[in-house]
Amino acid sequence: MASGAEGDSPRDDDLGNELTSRIGKVARRVLEERGVTRYDQLTGWTTTDLLDLHGIGPKAVRILSEELESRGTTFRAG
Repeated sequence: MASGAEGDSPRDDDLGNELTSRIGKVARRVLEERGVTRYDQLTGWTTTDLLDLHGIGPKAVRILSEELESRGTTFRAG
């Protein structure tokens, strides 16, 4: 029996792919409203920038950070 949710593995994704559904609908909507729909667009943001947005919490930032790291990049320092 398979375990884990669909979309848990980023191996087939790259920086241009759409954001994971693991962060939740509200967090995705907040990012989309600011024009962020792909991982490459997150590299210009700091974790503080994201946490300052209503609807983005530590869990979403952690998940996005893991996704970026799996693609060989990170959030902007700051």
